[in-house]
Amino acid sequence: MSAPSVLPAQDAPRAAPARGVAALPPVSRSETAERLITWIEATDDNGDLPYIVIDKQQAALFLFDADGKLVGETPVLIGIATGDESSPGIASKSLANIGPAERTTPAGRFIARFGPAAGRQRVLWVDYSTSVALHVIVTTNRRERRLERLLSPATDDNRITFGCINVGATLYNKTLRPLFQRSGGVVYILPDTKPFDEVFPRVRLLPNLQAEQSS
Repeated sequence: MSAPSVLPAQDAPRAAPARGVAALPPVSRSETAERLITWIEATDDNGDLPYIVIDKQQAALFLFDADGKLVGETPVLIGIATGDESSPGIASKSLANIGPAERTTPAGRFIARFGPAAGRQRVLWVDYSTSVALHVIVTTNRRERRLERLLSPATDDNRITFGCINVGATLYNKTLRPLFQRSGGVVYILPDTKPFDEVFPRVRLLPNLQAEQSS
């Protein structure tokens, strides 16, 4: 199976300059993200796989090993448009034919695996069918100022991609890739516009689970 066309060679991941990595701003964990992470831990929803929680509204990523230990957190760049669904047929479109409103990062639970992408790259495919991948920040188009956006402490300027999730090279290469390389993992992406309980309905059972575990 060939790689989707939405990640062409000119948009293939290129490592951001090392000078920016150490200056990445801290991220905050929202109550919603905390709720989801607590539920994952309580239910072992990740099974024996590492997992990632991405909070789009906070432009933040939290990386856990298979035992639920937090091993990394970082700001991220995400799709320029708000929304929690990928447009039908987007994987077959060229970048030039993807409108601004279609450039969303979908919400939900995804089984992610590494695989080939255009430009002889390997990326973590979050949702292969809609060409949503997680990869090192792309710096080929200087007008987009992606590195500056990643380094900014604000979160409202982190929306710039066609839907993929961009992270800094250090976390990606030293921690994320080794964890996910062999068997993949689970990626949970919090919604922008949909109610949280609609995207993750089973999390509503968390109070019952906590009551059972404490009894």
